[in-house]
Amino acid sequence: MILGVTGGKGGVGKTTVAYNLGAELDAVVVDADLGMADLPTARGPDLHDVLAGRADPLEVIREGGPVDLLPCGRSLAGARAADPTALVEVIEAVAAAYDRVVVDCPAGMGGDVGLALLPTEACVLVTTPRPAALSDAVRARALARELDAGLARVVCNRAGENPPTERLATRFGAPVTTVPESRSLAVAQDDGVPVAATAPDGPAATAFASLAEAVRRTVAADGGSQPS
Repeated sequence: MILGVTGGKGGVGKTTVAYNLGAELDAVVVDADLGMADLPTARGPDLHDVLAGRADPLEVIREGGPVDLLPCGRSLAGARAADPTALVEVIEAVAAAYDRVVVDCPAGMGGDVGLALLPTEACVLVTTPRPAALSDAVRARALARELDAGLARVVCNRAGENPPTERLATRFGAPVTTVPESRSLAVAQDDGVPVAATAPDGPAATAFASLAEAVRRTVAADGGSQPS
């Protein structure tokens, strides 16, 4: 399974969703944001090196932490040396070796977003209830549809009280999972761990567990996602 996590507008919590969803699915999370990487990283080769032909993708995967990661570098020189067109092949190689992959796609609507979505079987669309975020999410949904990355689930992040789940489900054509804003999630992010590691019974951890189970069912049922 190759699952993309996308969201149009930056700052909606896309990377947080990708990281926690990867933990719940026991998947490798690929940080495919070549220009603005945000997932935890460490010393050593990264996705920039892989895309520049200096490293093998399977050798770069960080195992043994809370989530298996293929991190991306954060230097301008690394981004310039990388060949983005090799990204699809890299993601497919990781999936062949590890079976389950969650791709943290870049924000926005650039060509790098399309490359990250291209190998995915399905995607999760992340937004917040704010009008600007919803407008960008509509455009991200359209891009995913063009690339046949059908929509498995919509995540309404920082949902607040009385989130518009029915309206969002109608607007995007997929079921909605709400993730509340919580102190436990902020603490987990600061510590670089999934929220289930620090507050397993809290509302955020429960939401991510529910999201993972819904994605599993959807992908298993129809080989990918909701109809485009």
